[in-house]
Amino acid sequence: MDEVANVRVHGETHQIPQELFAFEQSSLQALTVKPYEAATLETAQISQRCRATFDTNRYSVPPAYAGKILALKVYPDRLVFYHQDRVVAEHVRSYDRHQDFEKPEHVQELLAQRRQAQAQQHLTKFLALSPRAREYYQRLEEKRGNPRHHVQKIVALSEIYGAEKVQRALEDAWAYQAFSCEYIANLLEQRERPVTQPGALHLTRQQDLLELELPAPDLSLYESEEGGAA
Repeated sequence: MDEVANVRVHGETHQIPQELFAFEQSSLQALTVKPYEAATLETAQISQRCRATFDTNRYSVPPAYAGKILALKVYPDRLVFYHQDRVVAEHVRSYDRHQDFEKPEHVQELLAQRRQAQAQQHLTKFLALSPRAREYYQRLEEKRGNPRHHVQKIVALSEIYGAEKVQRALEDAWAYQAFSCEYIANLLEQRERPVTQPGALHLTRQQDLLELELPAPDLSLYESEEGGAA
């Protein structure tokens, strides 16, 4: 280039490239320090399992975006998911086929949401057990470090013993100001124990004592002793 192409007259510009470059060099600007993004823009439909499929591979996103459409920037080495110009997930791009890639934080968030939903269901069932249930739960919050644990156990007891029996146990526990699932379980267990019926009481009548049949005394023993003494 230095000995042939740049030192001859160019067919289009009719100028020598080396001389033209020296003229234009003062007007050139430096390139930006930040590299240009070599990415293609796609859209990703998120499944109810919080997965986006790209090139047959599945990538996880936070559970909050299940069922939504996200913007996806595809780089040679990574995939970046956006929601309203905010990054919500990023994965190393895989060139394998039919693989599933899951971020641990996405799973933990999903499990936390499921636990929250399950706890809400337990609380709803608990509050339906008795008119006292809401006040009982407030006292559980005051006296127990984990009221949801006690609510879950009491709801499970209602499925074993029945709602009516648990309602009675809750009202009795409220009367005694006892706030725990263990106390409710103890009440239910005691009431399920069979009551031992006392047996019939047999009394000896006085006339029965007077009607005893005793054998006649044998006096021959005394007669023989008297004869021997004589």
